[in-house]
Amino acid sequence: MTARVLFVCLGNICRSPSAEGVFRALAADAGLNVETDSAGTSDWHVGSPPYGPMQKAAKERGFDLSDLRARQFTARDFDAFDLIIGMDASNLENIERLRPAGSQTPVQIFTDFAPETGMDHVPDPYYTRDFDQTLDLVQASSLGLIARLS
Repeated sequence: MTARVLFVCLGNICRSPSAEGVFRALAADAGLNVETDSAGTSDWHVGSPPYGPMQKAAKERGFDLSDLRARQFTARDFDAFDLIIGMDASNLENIERLRPAGSQTPVQIFTDFAPETGMDHVPDPYYTRDFDQTLDLVQASSLGLIARLS
């Protein structure tokens, strides 16, 4: 069975595309059969590639995000994915506002899969400028999610 996982942040140019890119690469290395996508709860950057500094930081770690383009999260995503992962509590609130009646699709914060980090969210590097911290959290959370799905 193929797991379908959607990563969601605010603008879909930093956190969620890095989560998608890192997770898909690590999942492939682990032999896990997954389909991935990412989206933003806002429409500010629809059609844009990931933020340049985020792409650069990811590329330095061997992760290519260049094929990704921002899109907006929609209620249809609850039917299209088996698991929806938000980067922070605000993302989860915005996701849940669009949940269709009767939908049972689980929604979780990404760092739930990496409790050892001591973080309850992935900070937005667009504002913090700490792209390495984001990638550290995304890698740890990806490995935890892979372990859970394996």
